[in-house]
Amino acid sequence: MTATLPQFVRDLLASPPSRGQGLNLWFYRVARVLHPFRGPAEIVELLRAATAGEAVKRGEIERAVKNSEATAWKPGQPSQNVAPAEAWPKVNAEQRAAIVGPSGRGLVDLWEISPVRFEDNEEHTEWIIDVLFPGDPLLCCGRSKSDFATQSREEWRGKLSALQVNVPSPMTARIGLTREDKQSAHALSITGPRRFLVIEQDRGTIDEQAAVLLHLAKTAPLALAVHSGRKSIHGWFYCFGQPEERLRRFTRYAVSLGADPATWTRSQFVRMPDGLRDNGKRQTVYFLNPEVIEK
Repeated sequence: MTATLPQFVRDLLASPPSRGQGLNLWFYRVARVLHPFRGPAEIVELLRAATAGEAVKRGEIERAVKNSEATAWKPGQPSQNVAPAEAWPKVNAEQRAAIVGPSGRGLVDLWEISPVRFEDNEEHTEWIIDVLFPGDPLLCCGRSKSDFATQSREEWRGKLSALQVNVPSPMTARIGLTREDKQSAHALSITGPRRFLVIEQDRGTIDEQAAVLLHLAKTAPLALAVHSGRKSIHGWFYCFGQPEERLRRFTRYAVSLGADPATWTRSQFVRMPDGLRDNGKRQTVYFLNPEVIEK
């Protein structure tokens, strides 16, 4: 649908800001340069696909398309630039040190306060996924970041404990288009609204990472903490229905404490809870609180 558009227009479509970061203005600017190439209905569909999962207000896209007609860009004019999203903050070493210092809590504390604890060597992946994703939603899961599929929860049943990655939000379709216009079961365009915001850390010890998660859990509902099978522990914070600007502020704060901003992308693969990493290690769940998850 976008293959015949000029490259600068495709680049604009591929870089929408989040709600609270200028999304409404972005709709207007991109619609303005799309008018020479597409009709109003097609422009609406292009903008809707590019921002699937964002908190778009009813009629917002349609108004932007209509209002931009009077100032529609004409070939030969300079292209319109959209300001990039605000850069992620640097690590605040002093604040992080205060949280993970000698008196800070660690992995044992995270385990001890977990409402659900698995004290055997059995596989619990299926039960955990049922808790995290009730019903029969479409889930994107895989053995690796290059070997994956999107299927219904029931189609995955009995297979998840052998997998190592999944997307922490349900998908809206089995196949969608990537930003390069390639078909994929892992496209951002078919990733649904955020259900969990995953905070991943690669710096510091496991105890230090657990201390950061416990600190963040004071302001957001921590649903799950899973070991990566190597050197990090990932916290899943339940966030369905929360405004994007609030979630971005939370993520920015987590990044300032050492979190990796890569998991901000809705379609980013994360570690399958209790799944099996490619090194043969089980991705152990150390914390699970079903009570913070809406059924």
